[in-house]
Amino acid sequence: MTPNNRLSYLLIVCQLALCACNPAPKYARPPAPTPVAYKESAGWKLAQPGDDKIRAKWWEIYNDPELSSLEEQVAVSNQTLKAAEANFRAARALVVSARSALYPTIGAAPSYTSSRSSATTRAVSVPNANLSAVTNGFSLPFDASYTPDFWHRIRNTVAVQVFDAQASAADIATALLTTQADLAVFYFELRAVDMQRKILDDTLANYRQNLELTTTLYKTGINSEQELTQAQTQLDTVIAQATDLGVARAQCEHAIATLIGKPPSELTLTIGTFNPDPPQIPVAVPSALLERRPDIASLERKIAAANSEIGVARAAYYPTLTLSAAGGFQTSHFTQWFNWPSRFWSLGPSLSQTLYDGGARRALNEQAQAQYDAAVANYRQSVLTSFQAVEDQLAALRILSQEIGEQQTAINSSQHYLDLATIRFKTGVDSYLNVITAENSLLANRESQVSSELRRMSASVQLVLALGGGWDPASLPQMSDLIAKPAKASVP
Repeated sequence: MTPNNRLSYLLIVCQLALCACNPAPKYARPPAPTPVAYKESAGWKLAQPGDDKIRAKWWEIYNDPELSSLEEQVAVSNQTLKAAEANFRAARALVVSARSALYPTIGAAPSYTSSRSSATTRAVSVPNANLSAVTNGFSLPFDASYTPDFWHRIRNTVAVQVFDAQASAADIATALLTTQADLAVFYFELRAVDMQRKILDDTLANYRQNLELTTTLYKTGINSEQELTQAQTQLDTVIAQATDLGVARAQCEHAIATLIGKPPSELTLTIGTFNPDPPQIPVAVPSALLERRPDIASLERKIAAANSEIGVARAAYYPTLTLSAAGGFQTSHFTQWFNWPSRFWSLGPSLSQTLYDGGARRALNEQAQAQYDAAVANYRQSVLTSFQAVEDQLAALRILSQEIGEQQTAINSSQHYLDLATIRFKTGVDSYLNVITAENSLLANRESQVSSELRRMSASVQLVLALGGGWDPASLPQMSDLIAKPAKASVP
């Protein structure tokens, strides 16, 4: 091996060794408190491995074609998602911008100048000079500079932008899932209002029959005017109550229109049925939750970014080597512009090192470490909150199911009480006041049951949201995805 070859190999080995010196701490996902099982999962059938994932179009488990049709429009038209997608594209552009520092910078600056100096100045300096002389200048310089990334300052900066872009992509999924869940809740609220309206319509039909009967008995002298007035007041009260439901229904309809990106005037939902039977939601073990929720994934990516920021801050302690070169052609005659004798060049490295900064680098390192610690704390708090959300909805589904059964018993008792009160009123044993009391009790119990059924349906949607919907962590973009064209994200 010749001395020149040995020197070349030595330089290559030195460069590889320097490039391997990454001052950033080795990253590992920080541990978070994770229970072995959910407290509220007693009696809840846990999904088996391979069958414990909620599908991407999770709303289809409710078997409501109209709901499915509305949900399909969220990803296309919702403006909140469009804003999140634009934020992702901005983060993606920062990846490309940071990565460009790994390559040399090459520039060119062709120029032409024509100048004439003062004639009197030339006459003084050169007495016999041509007083009308004009100087032309033709120049075509090229320059190149390159800063080797010995201490991974650039690579860690790129890593920061990649992790931030991945967090932004997870934020899109979070916004999408939240919007889909909000739409489902508003839809079920609207259908619950339709059910309440049907209950009131049935009640009004009975009240009108009772008013007719009371009027007949009043005209025959059997009932008093007081009983007639009570029947009329009861009817008028329920009519006003039925009218008031229009406010809640209109607001739900308007909210749904906004979520699918339409003006409220362009959406009208006809009266439909309310199916208060929530499906079985597949619930995996708690440890799987850390992989299923996009908001947790976003926070974890931010921890990775903060870890790389520590490497960027530490790289400031090391020297920076810059390789620069310049060359081109320069002449005062156009015909000689590109002649070989008109060439010029310069080449040379430069090394810079901060010797004293008054503690600025130490402060930046402390700041980076503090931001990492804050990201870890936010991540762990979010994990705890996520477990709480799952426990809350599992408890709500369990307790509300029991409550709905108890309310059905109360409805049956109220109906029996009403039947007895009606018979006693028609036979003249009791006054109409007992009938009114029984009817109001039945109506209140029926309305309470619909309210509990709505809460249970909403709890099932919130459980889907707490479990991360059908999001898959494999959908997070990788480096190749972030630098590829087109620079536009699709909504997951």
